[in-house]
Amino acid sequence: MLKQFYTLVLIISFSLGFSQKKDTIYGSLDGLTSEIKILQKKVFESKKESDRFENNKAFLKLWDEILRNPASMEYNFDSIKGVSCLQPQDKKFRIITWNVFKQDGQQAYFGFIQVNNKKVERHGLFRKTTTYNYEVFQLQDKSATVTSPETFAGDPKKWFGMLYYGIVDCDGYYTLLGWDGNDNLIQKKFIDVLYFKSDGTPIFGKDVFKIPKKSPKRIMFQYSAEVAMSLKYNDKRNQIIFSHLSPKDEGPTLEGQWQYYGPDGSFDAYELKKDRWILVEDVDIRNEKTKNDNVKKPDPKKENKLYQPKK
Repeated sequence: MLKQFYTLVLIISFSLGFSQKKDTIYGSLDGLTSEIKILQKKVFESKKESDRFENNKAFLKLWDEILRNPASMEYNFDSIKGVSCLQPQDKKFRIITWNVFKQDGQQAYFGFIQVNNKKVERHGLFRKTTTYNYEVFQLQDKSATVTSPETFAGDPKKWFGMLYYGIVDCDGYYTLLGWDGNDNLIQKKFIDVLYFKSDGTPIFGKDVFKIPKKSPKRIMFQYSAEVAMSLKYNDKRNQIIFSHLSPKDEGPTLEGQWQYYGPDGSFDAYELKKDRWILVEDVDIRNEKTKNDNVKKPDPKKENKLYQPKK
């Protein structure tokens, strides 16, 4: 009985000590997060471009300090506005991205990946060792130097910058949905791909799309800056469903002039089959029940055009 009592005391003491240590670590993160929130307003709300980017330097340093602490992997950053924090179901990593607006309408992108990394090192033909390490990678946007975004693959130092807003777990890789404000005329959305090499290095871009006569490493959509395009993952269908884009007028005149492109009311999809995304054209989404199903449908004859692109 006395032995059981001492065992219980040891368990309680250990639990209290662990809890106190955790509270101390999270208390430190709470303080740094408060600093982040102060800087966040200056980065995203300053009227001068120079002020936004000067404050963003301090913003980056503070994020780096926070994320170097492994405990931050489980910390909730949802209260920080303007910053996207995504984590897959397996919780292998978390990707954090944000954009800073430029006066000319373009965007600059920044971010980090924090990873619970498994590294496999081979020693000869038959021997290998596996180690687990926590790592942080800063993302460096090099999109301005990329001439062919759909065939480009790069590591965190050569990242095609965008703001990620969706993530899908796949076998051996992760699919990311992203947005790029681009400029005043054209905006873009992407289906991006992230995977990890055997040494733990994150790589963006991978040949997982099955499209006739193409082998893209990511999918890019370009359309008018004045309209909204839908690009969402539907877990019931196991599909990424997106608006079909077309130019304002029929014929070859506006073909490839993306500032005149917008949704035409139809939808296509990429369906995940055997770990590859297969293009499915003209999907019917009418059976998808939403909160607006009982709303009276508008008369098409009285509706305005879907978009009015800039001239």
